[in-house]
Amino acid sequence: MHVEKSYRGISERLARRYLSNLGGDIEGGDPEGDGDVLADDWRASVSSEKVKIGRSVTLTEVTVVFEGDEETLDGVIEKFSQKAMRAGG
Repeated sequence: MHVEKSYRGISERLARRYLSNLGGDIEGGDPEGDGDVLADDWRASVSSEKVKIGRSVTLTEVTVVFEGDEETLDGVIEKFSQKAMRAGG
């Protein structure tokens, strides 16, 4: 299964750290790097881009691509999304 989700208000570093806290290992061991996060039964790729909101505000939008079996990903995505929603304050 392949699921792509986007989140605003968090950084790539924080996304990788949250994924690590959910049982993944960051490729290269550095949350600041650009490696995937790997677990025994799932993996996640993290990327980001600046998006314009209105005329003058830009935000960082982090996209996480989750891969794994549906049953496993449901729990991982739910827990990650809860953490990501709280990150903005």
